[in-house]
Order: sequence, then C-alpha cells, then structure tokens
Amino acid sequence: MQRALQIAKYGLGTTRPNPMVGAVIVCNNKIIGEGFTSSYGGNHAEVNAINSVKDQTLLEKSTIYVTLEPCSHYGKTPPCSHLIIEKGIKNIVIGCVDDNPQVAGKGIQKLLAANCNVTIGILEDNCKAHHKRFFTFHNKKRPYIILKWAQSKDGFLSPETKNEQKPVWITNPYSRTLVHKWRAEEQAILVGTNTVTQDNPSLTVRNYSGKNPIRVVLDRKLKLDKNLAVFNSEAETLVISKDNCDFLKPLAQQICSILHSKNINSIIIEGGLQTLQTFIDQNLWDEARIFKGKALFKNGTKTPQLNGNLLNSEYILDDVLEIYENNRND
Repeated sequence: MQRALQIAKYGLGTTRPNPMVGAVIVCNNKIIGEGFTSSYGGNHAEVNAINSVKDQTLLEKSTIYVTLEPCSHYGKTPPCSHLIIEKGIKNIVIGCVDDNPQVAGKGIQKLLAANCNVTIGILEDNCKAHHKRFFTFHNKKRPYIILKWAQSKDGFLSPETKNEQKPVWITNPYSRTLVHKWRAEEQAILVGTNTVTQDNPSLTVRNYSGKNPIRVVLDRKLKLDKNLAVFNSEAETLVISKDNCDFLKPLAQQICSILHSKNINSIIIEGGLQTLQTFIDQNLWDEARIFKGKALFKNGTKTPQLNGNLLNSEYILDDVLEIYENNRND
C-alpha cells in the first residue's frame, strides 16, 4: 500500500476532477504490475496496473492493492471493479472507501458478490490524507482550499507604495518556482480585484512544467480592463461578479458553491489581505502555505490573521516556508 501511495502522486495535477489513485499487483510476494490514474478521461489506476502485467495468467493468484475503492459505475471509462472480477483477481486490498455517491461501497459490494476476498482500511489515514482533495469536494461540497502568501520579515504583504503595476518580490527565485509547481498541481487559483489591478499577474505556470490552473478573478462591478494578463488566452478565466454572486452575503461560501458547481476540486487562494481574510474568517480553508522573506518594508499591508496547526517549517535558501492546517475544520 505504501508503494501504491507513492506512485499515486504521479497523477497530481493531471487526473482532476478524478482522484489520483495508485494500484499495485503482487504475486508470490513480488510486485508484477503497478499503475496510477491517467490524465482525466484516460485509464484508472487499476486498469493501468492490470495492463502492465506481462503474464496475465498470474492475475488469478495475485492480490491487488489500491489506495481507493475501485469504481462501480460507467463514466469516461468502464468500472474498475468489473475488470478486476473479469480478470479473476480474487484478493483486493483497499486503503479507503470512496465517498463519491456513485461508488460509496458499491464497488466493494460487487467484489464481495463475485466471491472476492476484500480487505479494507490498510493505511487508511494515509490514503484519506492523500485523497484529501477528492474527499473534501464530495463530503463538504467545496474545493480543497489552500491559502498562499508571502510576507516580509517585518510582517507585511506589500509595501505602502510602489512605482510599477507588477509584484514586489519578497521571496527568492527558488520559492517562486515552487509556487509555479503548486499551480500545476491544483485545479484553480483565485485572486481579488486589488491584486489584479496592482500587480497585473498572469497566474500561469511559467517556471515549471504543467497545466495552467483555471484563473478565478473577483470583479464585483466588472470594471477590470480586459487587456490585463488574467484575461489572456493562456488559461481559462472565471469571473466572480455581481452577476453570479451577492457580495452583500458571506462571500467565501458563495464562491465555494460556484466552484463546486464547476467541478473544481482544489484551489489556491493567492489574493491580497481582504480576499485571504474573507476565507479565514468564514473558516473556509484547509491548508496555508506562508513564505517569510528577508525583505523589510517597515510599513504597508499587514498579513492576514490566521489560527492553525503548524505542520512543517523549512528553509528555501534564505526564505522560510511554513505549512499550516486548519484546526477548526468541520
């Protein structure tokens, strides 16, 4: 199962909105096949693992380990549980049950009905953590939300004044490359009107290889200049405005509902203070990634007020990256 989790990560950023599953096939204590979920619309992990086995006659005496319950419904591809049964694999070890209402134990039921031996809950916590985007989307009816910002050594998001319509860099190039990697891993990225106006960001993956996220822009009065970088043809842009959102009501929850309806299962909130604090105050965040650079601004825009559990802290050259989880998440 540890190997299944390891290879499952190869699907990060490409399988969305499907979960990134890993599968390993073992015969006589030897791995004979493995696979992870292909890009959306392609084969699921179990199919790739089965197809990788050179001697298909070994499948009938093999065990398949899979991080998530095999699907039981027809989507872009046929059900994986049917293929497992068809190939005669009798032993199935599952990390965690699929909460998707289309599956939710039905895959396990099909396997049991076919007289398969099914073991559930191996490294369950690890598997649930790995599938956090998928579970958040189906259980909480919203995307998995990552807050991200960079702050100066003296605790400011930006200086009080600046001369150009572009970002004032707080972090070093290595940290900025890591941010582009994160963009490739998540399905969407969101910023507020002020960030777009002041920085004119592209919000694309330029310093890393991967797919550009969907750009989500808050523009209540639809006043943003369409020549700004976020409206170029490099990536899809979704505008949240008075036409699809009531800005007099709790905003973060409405945004989450819109994103859920668009089948977006993860998002980075990269906005300014007001946008970030809105999600924090409404307790709609799962993870925060905070860079602390060595720049000193002395005055400017203060950082958001965040309460969370510090999971990890590390140096990226002279920058410090801190990762927090929401300890009030429900």
